[in-house]
Amino acid sequence: MEKIKLYDTTLRDGMQAEGVSFSLEDKLAIARCLDELGLDYIEGGYAASNLKEILFFREAAKLGLKNSRIVAFGSTRRADSSVSDDVSLNTMLTCKTQVATLVGKSWDMHVTDVLGCSLDDNLTICAESVEYLKKHGIETIFDAEHFYDGYKVNPEYAMKVLAAAAEAGADVLVLCDTNGGCMPDQVYEITRAVCQKFSRMVIGIHTHNDTDCATANSLAAVRAGARHIQGTINGIGERCGNANLCVVIPNLAFKMGLEVLRPEKIKTLTEVSLFVFEIGNLTPVMNMPYVGESAFAHKGGMHVDAVRKSKRTYEHIAPDLVGNERRFLISELSGKSTVLAELEKAKIAEDKELAKKILVRVQELENQGFQFEAANASFDLLVKKIMGTYKPAFELVKYHTIVEKRATGDLVTEATVKLVRPDGVTEHVVGEGDGPVNALDAALRKSLENFYPGIKDVHLIDYKVRVVNARAGTAARVRVIIESRDKSSIWGTVGVSENIIEASWQALVDSVEYKLEKDRR
Repeated sequence: MEKIKLYDTTLRDGMQAEGVSFSLEDKLAIARCLDELGLDYIEGGYAASNLKEILFFREAAKLGLKNSRIVAFGSTRRADSSVSDDVSLNTMLTCKTQVATLVGKSWDMHVTDVLGCSLDDNLTICAESVEYLKKHGIETIFDAEHFYDGYKVNPEYAMKVLAAAAEAGADVLVLCDTNGGCMPDQVYEITRAVCQKFSRMVIGIHTHNDTDCATANSLAAVRAGARHIQGTINGIGERCGNANLCVVIPNLAFKMGLEVLRPEKIKTLTEVSLFVFEIGNLTPVMNMPYVGESAFAHKGGMHVDAVRKSKRTYEHIAPDLVGNERRFLISELSGKSTVLAELEKAKIAEDKELAKKILVRVQELENQGFQFEAANASFDLLVKKIMGTYKPAFELVKYHTIVEKRATGDLVTEATVKLVRPDGVTEHVVGEGDGPVNALDAALRKSLENFYPGIKDVHLIDYKVRVVNARAGTAARVRVIIESRDKSSIWGTVGVSENIIEASWQALVDSVEYKLEKDRR
């Protein structure tokens, strides 16, 4: 198998995505994660843009990375300066990295309209900039910006730019689809022409996703001879994003038979994807291929029945190859096969009669507005209730919430919970919070944590409210989904009522009950 070099630009191009901002600590944490994944290059940022980027390179040098090389990014010299006086080039040198990436113009329109110099002057600029870095012993990657668009209108000049960089000593020539407007067949033909002309050079590809073809274009370039791929984790990047390495990597490994990462490292891709989403405070993309939560989720009863008989019927690879897992979604569309699959997963003996009872109850509840796709814990408790093995952790006597707004504008929220523990002790406590649900959560925890200390490990990480029957107006039924986690896992619970407090209480109670049941197991 041929080795493909993987170049990550999450910390530079990814940070240009709308709504994304990494602190210095965030960037260092992501760099450690990408090094553990085993990527060849980690682009740290545009060195001359701000002080944080310079600090990153200083701190990254102390990380002791084992697999990846940190890359400083910058542009070719300005048309009105020499290389020795150019801020971008000299700032890259101060980063003291072994590798640097230079971006240069390869579209004649950009040269004349943006740089404001002649086409020949741009060739000199590119050559001198590469030579300057090479004289300092730095591996130099030349990113030919807008190469594909430039090639379409003036192929001779676009090739001259690559030749200037190559003759000056560039180690890699990267062809950029900067506007993200190319189609895979165009990328293949142009990349093949470049690979034939520069057969002794390593050719790379850098794509954007403005036509939703960034991944396809990267794979087309590899098929044409490129052996260096640039992209970002989760495809984050400016405008519509970049090629998604979480999709590119398994496609190269499993679909094209090329060497990219060791199999045990590819198995961490789902974890890496979630880590970057979490660090960036971004919501994970559920239907992302390979690593999304829905990538191996089956809902239709016919599909589930087939997958139970043969995994290959509706799965193109085994989910564990990328660190993901198979999920069977419980809904009104489910058949007995879906319920049986969940019973098997819970290591409960196959029981078709039990499955039928569960399915009927699920359909009844979903008609009321319940939804169990994102509430695995509530479904687990439902099964135990139908089986007769459910043991409540407490008996509710009553709860009460009050929200008081004072003349000063301050809001005060209190919740009182009165319940009976399994040992017969009655707890009657008050909790305060930022709102009624938060106050109820505080009161419930306070009343139980001495008897069930494991509750202290539970943290609410998401809370969603959805109106089920909007036409009822303010009397509409609402569905509340709560996502909770402890030190080892994440689970979802659901509640439905015309009263949002009651719906929230149902979901809160299920969350606590599931945690206690999990601890007992």
